[in-house]
Amino acid sequence: MKFKSIKRKYFAIVALIFSLGIFFQSCKDNTVDPVPAPSVSLTSPTLQGIVGSDVTLAATVNAPGGLKSITVLKNGAAFDSKTYTGETSATYTKAYTIENLASGSVVNFTIIATDNNNAKSEIGTIAVTVSAIPAKQVIDVRGLLTGDVRWTKDKVYKLIGFVRVGGDTLQTSAANVATGTLTIEPGTIIIGDRATKGTLVIQRGSRIIANGTVTEPIVFTSERDPGLREPGDWGGLVICGKAVNNRAGGSDQLEGGYKAWHGGTVDTDNSGSLKYVRVEYAGIPINPNQEVNSFTFGSVGNATVMEYLQASFGLDDAFEWFGGTANAKYLVAYKGLDDDFDMDFGYRGTVQFAVGVRGSTQADQSGSNGFEVDNDGNGTLAEPFTAPTMANVSLIGPKQASETPISAQFQNGMHLRRNCRIKVYNTFVTAYPNGIFIDGATTTANALNGQLILRGVVVAGVNNYGANGFGTGGTVAFTPAGFPVRDVTTATPAVAFTIGTDTPTNWFLKQTANKLVANYGLTGLNTDVFGSARPNFSLNATATETITRGGTTLPAGLTPTDYVGAFKDTDWTATWTQFAPNTVRYR
Repeated sequence: MKFKSIKRKYFAIVALIFSLGIFFQSCKDNTVDPVPAPSVSLTSPTLQGIVGSDVTLAATVNAPGGLKSITVLKNGAAFDSKTYTGETSATYTKAYTIENLASGSVVNFTIIATDNNNAKSEIGTIAVTVSAIPAKQVIDVRGLLTGDVRWTKDKVYKLIGFVRVGGDTLQTSAANVATGTLTIEPGTIIIGDRATKGTLVIQRGSRIIANGTVTEPIVFTSERDPGLREPGDWGGLVICGKAVNNRAGGSDQLEGGYKAWHGGTVDTDNSGSLKYVRVEYAGIPINPNQEVNSFTFGSVGNATVMEYLQASFGLDDAFEWFGGTANAKYLVAYKGLDDDFDMDFGYRGTVQFAVGVRGSTQADQSGSNGFEVDNDGNGTLAEPFTAPTMANVSLIGPKQASETPISAQFQNGMHLRRNCRIKVYNTFVTAYPNGIFIDGATTTANALNGQLILRGVVVAGVNNYGANGFGTGGTVAFTPAGFPVRDVTTATPAVAFTIGTDTPTNWFLKQTANKLVANYGLTGLNTDVFGSARPNFSLNATATETITRGGTTLPAGLTPTDYVGAFKDTDWTATWTQFAPNTVRYR
């Protein structure tokens, strides 16, 4: 019995030890391993490019503990940051425009990821090396160009005075006039002589084939070095065609009288093709209020291709159409002096996807607007009427905030006047002293009769700017100061006017899908669009009055859209545009 008792105790002790072993093993098995810190994998640890080119900083981040943020330093100073919501993996990309640094300079970007446990990744460094620009031969170009002329990207072409493609310099084009076709290779640089105000004019019957690419745009710019360039350094690009305008006799000379005759009877005329083309620091006054614009189109026909064009820092209008039927898509008007998009003399083309961004101080003595539209200078009944179709345009004025000082010469997002019959769809206007001004009895009659159309138009004010988001500006001291849709004239004293029995504001709000928004912050617009760096055209899709949804059905022939303004999911300005051209060394 004693032996059995000892045996029972022995087995009890063994069982206890075994149980404790299981317990401790269980505790050991339940121990939580530390969560690994985030890791950064660089797509390209080394990049290079010439001054003014864009490179993309890219990295992939793995964060088992949930990604909280990514911080990027440029040579040790803050460059960019982005917050996340606990993703376990993410891809980071950021464009960097190589600054005006000496060849061989290296800019180091440090990328650090932080997870929700505040654990930081090992530092990832991307080194961007500034490449030397290969020396290019500068070719002086003068006078008349005829036949087949080709310009290649291994050279720089300098315009001396008025350079003409084709010899049509008379009111009535002779049957035997010499013509030419100028073909420009992607990546080619053309500079305008400052002393002679170099200007390129494509005369009637001749063509320009300037098809750049998204990575190799064709650039017309100032001959001066970075930091010295200014608006009006050279003339601009002028194209004349044989489409119909509303001038007496059908043939007219572009304002300033520099023998750029345009007009005819062929609305399907073909003046060539422009794709991925930039025009910088252009615009010259010929006479008071008669200038060469960055892009000037005289009676250009609708067989001409115009896509992905940027006008920057011009001394007059960014784009002006004098009659014709030319269609255009993807236009950028950036910080010019006068109007972004000027249309008159019977222009009837279609423009879709365009953006105008203004600087706060660059405005013209004649008054600067996003749209300026006239049938002609006197608002006559001359036919065909100026009746362009504009769709998905963003007109972003100079007034970033109520405290931002702007030129007194700024006027309207849209100045629709002098008997025009414009048709505007899915368009966004903000940050001008006035949003829309339907000016004059004939123009208001066109609105009443359905010949002037505004549909899917959103006008947004600026927070605390005046009593209603709009304020002072223009050549007249308005009382009251500004309007989303102007209800009084600019006379002194101001006089109220109507469209039928409605105020212009009430008429506007009765049109399909139009809207007035108290301030642009409600629309999802990014304030970066007002800065001096590359604008951020991305939109906050969750904003109260976001313009990434809404609008109206567009006429046949246009790309269908379900949003207001020039952008929704895609920034079509990426890569080929340049918003800081004074930092770029082109040669």
